[in-house]
Amino acid sequence: MAEKKEGSKGGLNSFLDSVEEIIIENWLWIIVLVAGYFTFQYDMQYTVLRIILPVVGVVLLGRIAWALWVHYVQQDFISGIDFVLLEIVPPRDVLRSPKAMELFITNALYHFSFKGGKEEWWQGAVWFWFSLEIASIDGQVHFYIRTPTRVRGLIETQMYAQYPQAQVKAVEDYTLAVDKITPDSAWNAWGCELKLEKPEAYPLKTYVDFGLDKDPKEEFKVDPISPVIELFGSIQKGEQMWMQIVVTPSKKAYRTKGTWFGTHDWVTESKLQLDKLLLPYTSRREEQVGAAVIKVARIEVRVPDSLRKTVEIMIGKTKKLGFDTGIRLMYVAKKEVYSMESRRNIRLAWRQYSAPDINGLSRVNSTQADAYNTSFFSIPPDKVMILADRMLHEYRERGFFHLPLRHIFNNHNISGIPLFFVKQFWMPYFHPPTFVLNTEELATLWHFPGQILKVPTLERIESKEAAPPTNLPI
Repeated sequence: MAEKKEGSKGGLNSFLDSVEEIIIENWLWIIVLVAGYFTFQYDMQYTVLRIILPVVGVVLLGRIAWALWVHYVQQDFISGIDFVLLEIVPPRDVLRSPKAMELFITNALYHFSFKGGKEEWWQGAVWFWFSLEIASIDGQVHFYIRTPTRVRGLIETQMYAQYPQAQVKAVEDYTLAVDKITPDSAWNAWGCELKLEKPEAYPLKTYVDFGLDKDPKEEFKVDPISPVIELFGSIQKGEQMWMQIVVTPSKKAYRTKGTWFGTHDWVTESKLQLDKLLLPYTSRREEQVGAAVIKVARIEVRVPDSLRKTVEIMIGKTKKLGFDTGIRLMYVAKKEVYSMESRRNIRLAWRQYSAPDINGLSRVNSTQADAYNTSFFSIPPDKVMILADRMLHEYRERGFFHLPLRHIFNNHNISGIPLFFVKQFWMPYFHPPTFVLNTEELATLWHFPGQILKVPTLERIESKEAAPPTNLPI
């Protein structure tokens, strides 16, 4: 019986994994190179041109045609979905912890369903997505939910179930008050999107880390959403700050190592990331069964105290429902009151959700002179306004999922020689990042602040509403 450290063969295993990764990711090019070698080695050029290339062309064109068909039927299905923007006016006294909002998100927004072949490939059916929003208009802070009209009733009933004194009302889209961002318009704007700094297995700091799950007294509460509401409520007339969190039940697929086409979901990916984190602290006890057979008798993991808390919360993240999530921020203002300070503040107001040992949020796709990460040439102001106007359009569409073709054929996520020319002259579209957050993380980012936050510009229900007594005379 022998005991081996998992890391003893780490160098060789890492090398073999890298080779496997390269082969799987570039298998098509490898086949092309091998076929090309044999073609010229045995003078089969004419046969290839006559037989093989037409077959390859048909397969390639068929794949493109199928992708375009799926995109077409999905966009046709989406065009038939009616959306409504609901404003949620929180009650005067919010005594419940963000756990109530987590329950609302779980019951009202997780519309998971299995689509049949006819629904998915012929009718183009897609899962509903929702937008949780906070907007400040001239310093007045509002909470919004954009939802398909088909499930508006469910949204309202689940909100009243958790916050009986709240008010839910349909309103006009506040983004329509801002016209195009151009040199001739009255508005200027800056926007960005947020991404996770580490793999999705590492969670953000949540309301549990701030002790809000224990329902402390109001004077002892430390609410992570307070800095956001305070900032949004501090802007001046003519300024606006917007934040949207667009969510849909997660169906993100990750490629499974060791397979050609195998995939797995975010829960399995989180477990793999956890195994990777604990690899230096893992030992295997093996025993010889036969002449050439080694059986793993036991795997022992000794988690150091410094990682114990991280491991616990990583495991805890997978125990709650996950949503594919996209987050977008915008600062919009009349040109005469546009403030670089406000622009800077909105991108710095999210650090309370970060920690070095877990995860954090960082900005990408900023609409500014260095938008394309160009090292030597910055974008001129007129093109920066084009980017800001595009961001306004994407915000208004709540676009993160099922993107239009312009994001596919004119995408800025390219590499190699075309990078400089495309980004300088063709102004490619940003590809918005999406990632998986669970219900606890979402409730931390979007919930009603408690009584301790006294922002006068946060609209609340000023008096409690109650049903009349049942014994009133008629």
